[in-house]
Amino acid sequence: MRVPEEHIDESFLAGSGPGGQNVNKVETAAQLRVNVFALGLQPFAYRQLKDLAGSKLTKDGVLVITARTHRTREANREEARRRLEALLAKAHHRDPKRRKTKPSRAAKARRVDGKKKRAAVKQKRGRVRLD
Repeated sequence: MRVPEEHIDESFLAGSGPGGQNVNKVETAAQLRVNVFALGLQPFAYRQLKDLAGSKLTKDGVLVITARTHRTREANREEARRRLEALLAKAHHRDPKRRKTKPSRAAKARRVDGKKKRAAVKQKRGRVRLD
């Protein structure tokens, strides 16, 4: 799901991770803040997003995603946006409803026959009695 630019608040901060002295000088870590209420999500998608996001979702309904794995701002920005889109796509995914089914009478009979055969095999194990 593509998020409109006006809903994304983007900022950059000093990142940890690879970069050596560059990390100390340049703010390369990207942080995206998105108000999920402004996105107009369907109720099931919002509930799913709430579960998936966990601590990344604030009480005010702001989703905070921070990317700091790459050395450049652009790469971290793309990483954060990609994660945001993946999270929203996963929140919109709905599993199909499960229909309850019953085993047929023949299937029940096959199961019982199999159990009886197995019981007979196990019954024959054990000590040999010489009567």
